[in-house]
Amino acid sequence: MIKNMGAVDRIIRIVLALVVLVLYLTGVISGWLAIVLGILAVIWVLTGIIGFCPAYALFKVSTQKKKKKKK
Repeated sequence: MIKNMGAVDRIIRIVLALVVLVLYLTGVISGWLAIVLGILAVIWVLTGIIGFCPAYALFKVSTQKKKKKKK
């Protein structure tokens, strides 16, 4: 499993998951919306931590910076 997510992408996913958590804990979201966003938040945190997104791999996308080759 090759990492395909850059640092900014990973941070954005984790921050979005935290926003969903805060919205749930403050009662702004509830019911089916809270369940759907909660599932997405768990996925965002997991992919943010491991640095690999299966959807990116499926579409051959990478947000990781390209490493410069040494001469």
